[in-house]
Amino acid sequence: MKNKLLLLLFAFPIISFAQSNNMPSTYDVHDLKITGYLQTQFQSAQSEGIQSFSGGDFSANSKDRFMIRRGRLKIDRVDKYSSIVFQIDGTQNGVQLMDAFIQLYQPHTKNFVFTAGLFNRPFGHSVVYSSSYRDFPERARVFQTLMPRERDIGAMLGYNPQKKFKFITAEIALVNGSGYSSRDYDSKKDIIGNLSFKFDSLANGRLHLGFGGSVYSGHVRNNTDGYYTANENGFSRNTSPENVGWYAKREYLGANLQLEYDNTFGKTIFKTEYVGGKQPGVGASANITGPNASQSFAQQPATDLYLRSFSGYYFWLTQQIAKSKFTALVAYDVYDPNSKVSESQIGTGNNTTAGDIKFSTLGYGMTYVLNSRIKFTLYNEHVFNDKTSLPDYTADLKDDVFTARLQYRW
Repeated sequence: MKNKLLLLLFAFPIISFAQSNNMPSTYDVHDLKITGYLQTQFQSAQSEGIQSFSGGDFSANSKDRFMIRRGRLKIDRVDKYSSIVFQIDGTQNGVQLMDAFIQLYQPHTKNFVFTAGLFNRPFGHSVVYSSSYRDFPERARVFQTLMPRERDIGAMLGYNPQKKFKFITAEIALVNGSGYSSRDYDSKKDIIGNLSFKFDSLANGRLHLGFGGSVYSGHVRNNTDGYYTANENGFSRNTSPENVGWYAKREYLGANLQLEYDNTFGKTIFKTEYVGGKQPGVGASANITGPNASQSFAQQPATDLYLRSFSGYYFWLTQQIAKSKFTALVAYDVYDPNSKVSESQIGTGNNTTAGDIKFSTLGYGMTYVLNSRIKFTLYNEHVFNDKTSLPDYTADLKDDVFTARLQYRW
């Protein structure tokens, strides 16, 4: 893993074109500044009570809903040596803390920036890119699974030379690993590393290029005397009293690319990202259903760990229509929580569960940007899964979702 980490850091850097969540509204010196955005939407699902990565699961007897997807209020302050950011999210589910961090830097340059508190994990492109600027309603399933709500608590050091090599940004973070909403449940900490390249003035300023890589190295504590490892047909259980308190490796490697071209028809943007590695999970059960079995943990897992090799990726394409306020959207993403088994093997008495099923999503839609504050989005998602031998997954689930969203940003 260490050799792969070094290779990735120096050979495949990562980029975020703009609008990172890990910064104040502006680094210009100011007292308190308040910004935010509200996303309100109507959604219609193909079936009642589906599990969904399009804003959360639907209630048992509902397939149509109005909801507040995000209601962000951000307060920040910047002076010569430091800045502070505090952001909350208010929806029908209550009010939650989203960002709370302090940044320290040199007075005349921000070559080095130290960040401490609750911030977005600096992994990949879409995790740190603000949802208020993203054209697509949600992040890809793979990132919602690996890094739910994107945030974690810890410390981060960033390096971005302001002169000769200003196209380079390097970041390394040490975080709890348990996410934004809970205290760490073990003593080990996780490491995240990024290195980014950004070129904004190619082809007479019409072409913008970003590419890169990212790495995550962490652990998940096992709390039972057994855990499952993959074999050629499924999983085998390993049993020993010494397995209580044993740590499984949580390792990700990612690479991404962003292209933006200003052409005569309108702005074209293409983004793609791949991530693969090892993700400790659990077996699906009545309490932990389907895809949630491979999701990262905010609390100590109570049952045996399942050690899975996973892969996931997305393609995002947006095309401005004739330089108008309309933009067409097309997306495709895949998350395979267990790349060592096929769907035909799942549920055949080999300890596989619904947590091992691969899902693919094809999305398409349109946005209309009325002005710098108001944006309308219409978006449809077709979610696919192959049939398995599990009772509830013998055919493709009827879990498509249509979203109509109105956003206001200030």
